[in-house]
Amino acid sequence: MRKISTLIIATFAMAAVNAQNTIDGLRYSSEATSGTARFNALSGAFGALGGDLSAISINPAGSAVFLSSSGAVSLGANDKESNASYFTTETKSIDTDYILNQVGAVFVFNNPNEASKWKKFTFGFNYQQTQNYDDELFIKGTGTNSIGDFFRNQAQGIPLELLQLQPGESISDLYSYLGETQGVTAQNAFLGYQGYIIDALDPTDPSNAEYTSNIAGNENFNHDYILLTEGSNNKFTANFSAQVTDMFYFGINLNSHIINYDQSSILFESNNNSQSTVNLVGFENNLSVQGTGFSAQFGGIMKLQNNLRLGLSLETPTWYEINEETSQYLETQRVDGGQTLIETVNPKVINVYETYYLRTPGKVTASAAYIFGKQALISLDYSFKDYASIEFDSLNGNDPYFNSINNTIDNSLKGVSSIRFGGEYRIDQLSLRGGLRYEESPYTNEETVGDLSGFSLGVGYNLGNYTIDLSYARAEQERDQEMYGLTDTSSIETTYSNIVFSVGFIF
Repeated sequence: MRKISTLIIATFAMAAVNAQNTIDGLRYSSEATSGTARFNALSGAFGALGGDLSAISINPAGSAVFLSSSGAVSLGANDKESNASYFTTETKSIDTDYILNQVGAVFVFNNPNEASKWKKFTFGFNYQQTQNYDDELFIKGTGTNSIGDFFRNQAQGIPLELLQLQPGESISDLYSYLGETQGVTAQNAFLGYQGYIIDALDPTDPSNAEYTSNIAGNENFNHDYILLTEGSNNKFTANFSAQVTDMFYFGINLNSHIINYDQSSILFESNNNSQSTVNLVGFENNLSVQGTGFSAQFGGIMKLQNNLRLGLSLETPTWYEINEETSQYLETQRVDGGQTLIETVNPKVINVYETYYLRTPGKVTASAAYIFGKQALISLDYSFKDYASIEFDSLNGNDPYFNSINNTIDNSLKGVSSIRFGGEYRIDQLSLRGGLRYEESPYTNEETVGDLSGFSLGVGYNLGNYTIDLSYARAEQERDQEMYGLTDTSSIETTYSNIVFSVGFIF
């Protein structure tokens, strides 16, 4: 009998098992344009401007532009509208969330020695949500491939005796054992076998390693796919900067990052194919991720004239330490001897993966801004970020699986340029704002995820020691969505909209 190390619900370290992939690395490397309402209204084009708490996230020298100690709090409403196309069927999904976008403050310490070149020092702190993962995506349509092919392919090469229960052994016991010794592929094969989706080519041979599907191929299969995600990537920044003479501003950020991400994917497949003994499948996969990371930023702003400013900033890679947990559930409906039977395979096991490391790309940003007195300004930011440099690593280093993933990333992702442009026009205490943004696809094929483009609008009112700001931003992007276990993908067009309200104050 196999050694059993689990009861009804088991938690175990899976040293030889990994679930990470390119999509995971890209998810934790991407940042949305998020922050104060003024920052969002100019599409984040603040690298050479400074004087805004969210501008610090682009160029840490921006805090030295503040004339007085200031703070700000920003609330946001995020809306995601996704239009999915799967063969000839179109579906629409909408998700709306209300979040704390940003909260922070900058403390300005002017040098009383007017003869000194060091004019002021500033210290600031800021919380900012860099990515919101809350989403609900629904895909529906009739496809040409079956989930049965997935389970059959996962099982090929695995001895039948590993998928069969031994006397006194439960579903939970064997599922846990396979995870500890064989990996997630064997767990998937076990689910398919116990759910009667697949059968051994020779059921009398314990060493049989070839399987066939009980779902007939080359037919039509009705698919309903639900992808539910929630969580966020949050950045906490400690900022230090200084103004040297009337021309130069320098700054540094020390950033702490926290990832919280939960995902549930549910695939329903049905068919009326006469040769299928299984005509209904429900397959659920759950993922929970917790991660912490660190990065630093260095930047400077130079006033060439009273009106023209240039900025340059460098953000180091972010080094994450990540923990993941997964769970699965399968339910099938089959016909046997004229009877319709429901089979439920619920291991009630949480797979706990070994902690791993993730390095996300650094970023360089060059900026320019022109100030038209106290009446108007325009600003332009250009950034470059090499997503091909994303790298996974294990605690022990030189893991073959992670090496394979890193090679895939290097071949499928690329360096990305992004451009942000913004402007502001003031009428007494009233400010009118707008911006544009564009970011290239991180994929070399530019189809898995397309380019992103968007615009923003905003308005602000200065009450002296207080400011009130409101912004609206909208962006669009296309992508191909994989559905767990299916080779066919769905084309998704997503529109991101957000409204941000900020209150700023001088103290």
